Amino acid sequence: MALEIERRFLVTSEAWRSQVAWQARLRQGYLTAGPDGFTVRVRLGDGRAWLTLKANASADGLVRHEFEYPIPPGDAESLLSLAPRQLSKCRYGLTLPGGDWVLDVFEADNAPLVVAEVELQDADPDQGKLQLPPWCGLEITGRAELSNAALAWQPLAAWPDSRRQQLLAGLGSPQDLA
Repeated sequence: MALEIERRFLVTSEAWRSQVAWQARLRQGYLTAGPDGFTVRVRLGDGRAWLTLKANASADGLVRHEFEYPIPPGDAESLLSLAPRQLSKCRYGLTLPGGDWVLDVFEADNAPLVVAEVELQDADPDQGKLQLPPWCGLEITGRAELSNAALAWQPLAAWPDSRRQQLLAGLGSPQDLA
């Protein structure tokens, strides 16, 4: 069974740009997204496409079951046309130590949200070897309302102004933003 171990952070500046190794514009749609964290996603970017199934494997959202399969881009286009909710973003691969880092700059109704993700080899919460870059702000690992699936269903633009401003300022506890 494939596991994804990932931490996520709000990004507080553009200092990350000097560490970009690659970039891709992605469109993704959710065929299903349940309150239990189970999602079926189709993703299309740079002429490649994937169908992904995810389910929570830990209560804190750090570990998820992930099954990802390449599919023909034409099939992805067809599935995207069936997806009731979609989002788009530009993803950047970063050259940083401690794990596989990507950074997502969300577009359209989720702009100006920018989120950094790091995939880790194990779920040790101490992860002493992980050095967070100075542009990593509030950790949002496990914040259901900030998952990509949730942002497709309820984009940032649909949030109440005060809640959106708190998030973008990197303020607010999970209780404040829930």
